Amino acid sequence: MKKIAIIFPGQGSQSIGMGKSLYEGFASARAVFDAANDALGYDLKGIAFSGPAVDLDRTENTQPALLTAGVAAFRVLSEEAGAHPVSFAGHSLGEFTALCASGVLDFKDAVRLVHLRGRFMQESVPYGVGKMSAIIGLGLGEVIEVCASASTAENVVVAANVNGLQQVVISGHAGAVDRAGAIAKLKGAKMIAPLQVSAPSHSPLMKNAAERLAEELKGIGLRQFNVPVYSNVEAALVADPTFVPGLLVRQLTSPVLWVDIIKRMKADGVTTLIEAGPGKVLTGLVKRIEPSLELLNFGEASDLDKVKAALR
Repeated sequence: MKKIAIIFPGQGSQSIGMGKSLYEGFASARAVFDAANDALGYDLKGIAFSGPAVDLDRTENTQPALLTAGVAAFRVLSEEAGAHPVSFAGHSLGEFTALCASGVLDFKDAVRLVHLRGRFMQESVPYGVGKMSAIIGLGLGEVIEVCASASTAENVVVAANVNGLQQVVISGHAGAVDRAGAIAKLKGAKMIAPLQVSAPSHSPLMKNAAERLAEELKGIGLRQFNVPVYSNVEAALVADPTFVPGLLVRQLTSPVLWVDIIKRMKADGVTTLIEAGPGKVLTGLVKRIEPSLELLNFGEASDLDKVKAALR
């Protein structure tokens, strides 16, 4: 019998038009996008569906748009495909989506939170001061050594996203990230790929953003988990809502342990992963981590028949 988990993407998976076919085809998806507009007081739906890209790629818009598209996809999955997951996980921003799907976070609270999270992240570091790059072809231990060699007291770089056995994203001050990339190439890295992001996520530079997010979380009511969620920070299942605020705050300055999350899912008996929301970034990563897992995507109305057939 299949044991299903649902995973939700983070920044980098956004694209103009995301969620539009779900909005047009399903009342449950329409309700989610309309609720997001109400909660934020501006036309997030219009930005997600029509752009322009410069607006969608602003972090304070990207994050609520991805969360909205992910929650809409999950609600359609539940109602139309009868998906009954045993667990959830989300990559970075996607962890908020997972917590909405699990019942812990109210959607309107979550969409406001991630809008502010994006703003806090952008305001913590002036544009151009920070940077993120993906190192392809070195393991985590080697990347940690590279970051230590490239960091100084004033300029730091750290491992930020452990996305694969040989794919680690680094984050920090731009100069330190560039030094780390050069050292990694000398150590045999196959590729250094700078990311098109405006804030150095999951690094010490996000300390101010983390403190501001912590204050916002104090006013948010949390409910019990319907389904547990794997946390980015600890790669462990969380089923007690009292731990959620601390984990979300720590997440901003701590690495995303995506490899460990997927391996833990596999060890816990998960057989099938559904990436709910735009793009196929996470399923691409999972293929390299645990290729034996069955992988499905649901971000467009046209995906529904394939998912339903696979789940039958």
